[in-house]
Amino acid sequence: MHTTRRTILTGVGAGLAATALPRGSAAQGAAPGAAMGTLVRKPIPSSGEMIPVIGLGSARRYEEVKPGEDVAPLRDTFRRFHALGGTVVDTAPSYGQAEAIMGGLMDDLKIRPSLFVCTKVGVDNIEQGRAQIDASFKALRTDRIDLLAVHNLRDITNELAYLRELKQAGRIRYLGATTSFDRQYEAFEAMMRREQLDSIQIDYALDNRNAAERIIPLAKERGMAVFINLPFGRGSVFRATQGKPLPEWAAEIDVTSWAQFMLKYLVSHEGVTCAVPGMAQARYVDDNLRAAQGRMPDAAMRRRMEQYVDGL
Repeated sequence: MHTTRRTILTGVGAGLAATALPRGSAAQGAAPGAAMGTLVRKPIPSSGEMIPVIGLGSARRYEEVKPGEDVAPLRDTFRRFHALGGTVVDTAPSYGQAEAIMGGLMDDLKIRPSLFVCTKVGVDNIEQGRAQIDASFKALRTDRIDLLAVHNLRDITNELAYLRELKQAGRIRYLGATTSFDRQYEAFEAMMRREQLDSIQIDYALDNRNAAERIIPLAKERGMAVFINLPFGRGSVFRATQGKPLPEWAAEIDVTSWAQFMLKYLVSHEGVTCAVPGMAQARYVDDNLRAAQGRMPDAAMRRRMEQYVDGL
């Protein structure tokens, strides 16, 4: 999470409810005036399994805990995320200590069975891949990973073949591939056309909409779930909106913060399954998960949101 988001939340997030929200089945968005409650969920196309449209990412804030540093804020974040009905947690070996920290938190809180755990493999050959995946199981303290994806197309053919072996053996439930670089889009699209995947993960944000041109529609066509990384871009929208009030019409989609504005734009896309913003404080959980509740933007509202941000 970017530092500018902290400043914005000081004023905007004050009115968020502090009580836990109910866990449960899918919701398609509340009617006007309805009470907030269950998180909106979408299906993974290859199975029909429903998952909440907002997950918890671990890049940056979980990468390093210095000796003697208190992990209580991260523990509180995980506890709050679980209490509000969150299930999808996303990490990677390339995120420093993130896998080990998340594995420890899941173990301490005894919440692993209710979580949908995603990680990645990003290496140059299959021997390294096998070793890295074994290390991920150990770090995450689990005997089954829900989703394992090849990171940034590295050794993609060999790694996907091994992931299929792991899926067949029941060690992973879903397999996929990721990228967060426009320069890889052409190769990524070609890979999506030749490989059968359960999911992809792609960078997509209100000020970074290139993935919506071909990648996300292709995933829908190919029956692949779409997870979103960098859902706040690289901080430019937060910087542009800092100190500015939300447009009055944001209330029409039950938005009370800029983070919710950005996230609801993403998860209302028919081809997007789940966005995974980084969250390292409980107050960010409260704010972000509100984007998985209430009314969602329709096509006309999404265009209005794009035009508003483009004009900043």
